[in-house]
Amino acid sequence: MRLTPIAPEVSLPKAPFFDDVAEGPSGVRAYWVRSADSTRLRLAVWPEGAKGTVLLFPGRTEYCEKYGRVATELAAAGYGMVAFDWRGQGLADRPQHRRDMGHVVSFDEYREDVAAFRAALSELKVPEPWFLIGHSMGGAIGLRALHDGLPVRAAAFTGPMWGIQMRPLLKAISGIVLGLAGPFGFGKSFAMTTGPYEPMHFDDNPLTTDRDQFDYMSHQTHTHHDLRLGGPSNRWVHAALRECTKLMAMPAPDLPAVTFVGTREKIVEPSAAEQRMKSWSRGRFIPVEGGEHEVLMESPARRAGVLAEIIGLFDAEAA
Repeated sequence: MRLTPIAPEVSLPKAPFFDDVAEGPSGVRAYWVRSADSTRLRLAVWPEGAKGTVLLFPGRTEYCEKYGRVATELAAAGYGMVAFDWRGQGLADRPQHRRDMGHVVSFDEYREDVAAFRAALSELKVPEPWFLIGHSMGGAIGLRALHDGLPVRAAAFTGPMWGIQMRPLLKAISGIVLGLAGPFGFGKSFAMTTGPYEPMHFDDNPLTTDRDQFDYMSHQTHTHHDLRLGGPSNRWVHAALRECTKLMAMPAPDLPAVTFVGTREKIVEPSAAEQRMKSWSRGRFIPVEGGEHEVLMESPARRAGVLAEIIGLFDAEAA
């Protein structure tokens, strides 16, 4: 039976979308959304699928267009997709003090974003059932959203940020140093070892081993500079570490889930993801052999394996 199509008449203002670099299904629509604190956010909706809709929670620095190819693969499996620009990245409102810096004071700000997006999805009448894919920072936001009652039937996480890789000395002093960042006035400075946006080079990138996928991502930010973002602020890092600690202390949600982490992961902490899934009674942890941080943008064989597992999980819960 065909699901109800997305309502064509909505009050949400239309937003720009760079279809020229997304390589997604035709018919994508983008909208501006306002959070409770008046931050302007963006979402993109690809055509509905007969099986339901995947909510794609991107990671830090990311934007809707980055997941056009994923939307294409999900569409072929019968799923529509919605992607989001969190505050401070993509075409959403950026920090006033520095547009190229990732900055929040608390991850509760992202919870406000999720609440605004949920209201928008209801207005758009995005077809149910809903499913979640959360990548990196989006994995942290997504896990919190599940605890807040996000109505999805199943969830998949790729390289989820439930822990952050740090050098031993930095990890030992991070709590003290970052805790003092705000009171001493450098909370809005770039975190150590980070800085303004700089293009990555394939040979030493920590995201993917696949040259085509790397070029796909690089072409997007090279073509549309508004999508670029540099490093995070000290306050963002402090807030992220606090959120990771809180999430790891919470019980696992009661829904089917699967988590993928590349065996060459260099950004998030693989042991945190593995530990989290051990206590998830309806969850599985799957290492992606030879994969790096972006397992959905890895080599064709790795990407196909990850997507097959995700779609299999969603199909089992879609009926």
